Amino acid sequence: MSEMLAETWELWRAGGSLMIPLALLGGVIYFAIFELYLHMRKNSFYRIDPNQLGHWIDMPKDADGEVGEMIDFTQNGVNDSNGARARFEELRSAHLPTLERRIHFCNVLVGAAPLTGLLGTVIGMLGTFFGLSVSSGGNTIDLVAGGISEALITTQTGLVLAIPAYVLISVVRRQMGELDQFFTRMEILTILKLEKVESGR
Repeated sequence: MSEMLAETWELWRAGGSLMIPLALLGGVIYFAIFELYLHMRKNSFYRIDPNQLGHWIDMPKDADGEVGEMIDFTQNGVNDSNGARARFEELRSAHLPTLERRIHFCNVLVGAAPLTGLLGTVIGMLGTFFGLSVSSGGNTIDLVAGGISEALITTQTGLVLAIPAYVLISVVRRQMGELDQFFTRMEILTILKLEKVESGR
């Protein structure tokens, strides 16, 4: 364990000063993504069984929880399909734009990681060329190796931060798509119910 920590520390030092901003950026990226992921998992009302959802829409008194509140909001005082569509538009506006903004923020952060690594590459190559220009004898190899090492480590770190984060963001996007489908399913079932009531009059 101590050897692994020592190797990690040496790798960290070889990456240069940009490793600190990369570490901070990585912490912010994964905090934001996991917080959003856990928010979607906690509010997983959209994964309700479709048969149960259909029953609750037909019999709103049986509905409970957050889905019950949504059904009450979309049906109470609504007499036609246009009114139902307006209520569902409000429901979507209360949930989806906020999630979309948070996902966009996560995308911006993740996109900054490889760019920060690329900046480290540029700094490392500049250090390499500077070492070639001012050194002589045995020092040249050490300076060149140090510059190239810094260039490669920061790039690798930026990619290691970004690639898993993009995968996690795609998972959250899929959850958001399920939420949108849930609202669409609710809207269709509610409009069908209202149309049956209207045709029965």
